[in-house]
Amino acid sequence: MSRYEFGFVGTGNMGGALARATAGNTSPERIFVSNRTPEKALRLAKELGCACGNNEEAARESRFLMLGVKPQMMSGLLASIAPVLAKRTDRFVLVTMAAGLTMEKILAMAGLRCPVIRIMPNTPASIGQGMILCTANDLVTDGEMADFQSGLRAAGRFDSLDENLIDAGSAVSGCGPAFADLFAEALADGGVACGLPRAKALEYAAQMLSGAAQMILQSGSHPGALKDAVCSPAGSTIAGVRVLEQKAFRAACMDAVIAAYQRTRELGK
Repeated sequence: MSRYEFGFVGTGNMGGALARATAGNTSPERIFVSNRTPEKALRLAKELGCACGNNEEAARESRFLMLGVKPQMMSGLLASIAPVLAKRTDRFVLVTMAAGLTMEKILAMAGLRCPVIRIMPNTPASIGQGMILCTANDLVTDGEMADFQSGLRAAGRFDSLDENLIDAGSAVSGCGPAFADLFAEALADGGVACGLPRAKALEYAAQMLSGAAQMILQSGSHPGALKDAVCSPAGSTIAGVRVLEQKAFRAACMDAVIAAYQRTRELGK
């Protein structure tokens, strides 16, 4: 049995958010964190009450080894911990969240054949409202996947997706928070232009986006139908929708997702 259930290698924004989510369901004594800047890992360890140390210790002692580094850093990381992983006689699972890198590439970099889970989380996971896309290779058991998702359930909603669709899904859910933030900022700017105080305009925009998103998820209605319900004849909303259509709002959103998808594919080459 591994000493730690979850070992986080890399405690940046995403790795740190997932570590915090894990701490909501897993005993801190079963969590390990490491980072190339040791002070950063130490701060998080003190916050969560968990253990910290170096990458090699995480690789040696963790059941689910969370690889929270950027795609361009993955090869170097795996090369450094591969000898430790190769010596293990117990069962472990590599968990990658690197954009664009397939599970086969992760294994090729590590020079191993072992269970791999690939996830694409997003920043709302830091407040328990994440969308985590998830897939695994054929060496991961149903029990391991269940344990993994149970340990991270405080991060938000999980959805299984074929790996060939992960990059497309990430362009929507992974990059989308930045697009939504831009939209919220623009709405608030419009409110300020109409005389609203900045703080109130931003609060109204953010709560509106949150509520509108929950209506889509909870009602199961098509967003077009929900939009139609707000647009009364000759009313204010349809006047605004008309301007968005004139400015190619929907086409711009589609192009943003496509551009993000294409860039993700480039990162995996």
